[in-house]
Amino acid sequence: MKPHPFAYRRADSLAAACAMLDAHGSGARLLAGGQSLIPSLNLRLSQPEILIDISRIATLRGIRIDGDEMVIGALTRHADIETSADVARHLPALAEAARQIAHPAIRNRGTIGGSIALADPAAEWPAAALAFAMRFDVVSSRGERRLEADGFFKGLYETALAPDEVLTAVRVPLVAGRRAAFGELVRRSGDYAIAGAFVTAGRKGANLISVRVAYFGTSDRARLARGAMAALEGSSGDEAAVASAKSALEADLDPIADLTNSRATKLHLSGVLLARLVKRLAA
Repeated sequence: MKPHPFAYRRADSLAAACAMLDAHGSGARLLAGGQSLIPSLNLRLSQPEILIDISRIATLRGIRIDGDEMVIGALTRHADIETSADVARHLPALAEAARQIAHPAIRNRGTIGGSIALADPAAEWPAAALAFAMRFDVVSSRGERRLEADGFFKGLYETALAPDEVLTAVRVPLVAGRRAAFGELVRRSGDYAIAGAFVTAGRKGANLISVRVAYFGTSDRARLARGAMAALEGSSGDEAAVASAKSALEADLDPIADLTNSRATKLHLSGVLLARLVKRLAA
């Protein structure tokens, strides 16, 4: 199919992009990497009046350490995260996740900001944002604000971003002693995950503390599995704690059946994945 007719403008600065959003309102869509937007245009699932191309705004790219945070520009590509020495050193689970996103052609164009702003429930980055308690810098002509990942993902492709706002950066806290594990179960390499998760935790002696478990591919949005988190908190990641956490997933998640996997299958595999990741953290 061909997309519905639309206008196209390229923004050379963040201020220009904000002005264009103000001018065109709800009829505008931002174009970053385009790896999700272009297919949705071709399928006419999205029919904007105008595309505002922000892909050449250089200030929205790059990875840097800022005090106790890693700041990742919204236009930073998946491939850049995959190969970053800073990410490999401080947040290796993010590099591991980046390597699992689709295929190299997608990773070389797609951006972390585009993925988070789209809030695809099957995408890795929204769940990573929840697991690592990330924060998001957003800008509009009205000013700047900073949003917490908790509460940012409202539903299917729905976020706390206002229509006139641009996500400019992702901030990842660098927490001393924090461990992280990532995993996803797929039918074949490059497919969307049947179920995927990030688990992060600190250690106090032999026990896990500050546990966060975030899933993708299982609900209408990335979700924190709060019941499972509570079951694991303060435990050593032993079999009893994991069994309790797996039982809690029934209430934590609301798996959506797809063409090849039932709700029960997704829920079972979510538990299998949780056990594997907790074992890695507790080792």
